[in-house]
Amino acid sequence: MTGPDLELDCRGQVCPMPVIELGRRIGEVALGGVVAVVADDAAARVDIPAWCRMRGQEYVGEQAADDGTPAYLVRRIS
Repeated sequence: MTGPDLELDCRGQVCPMPVIELGRRIGEVALGGVVAVVADDAAARVDIPAWCRMRGQEYVGEQAADDGTPAYLVRRIS
């Protein structure tokens, strides 16, 4: 997989801010595009896949950002 189309730096933000930022900005990528949400809040690991299920988006998975912080990948499908 190539890099994400948009990376959201949500380090230091606590629940629910990473999900709010994702919801606010996912429209910036084209359909089929991928958003990476880089978040160090442990709740993001559960919140982002749940948000995808509720909003009809595809949760692609998790990878590490360059500094080791989790990056949660979301593909815009609607």
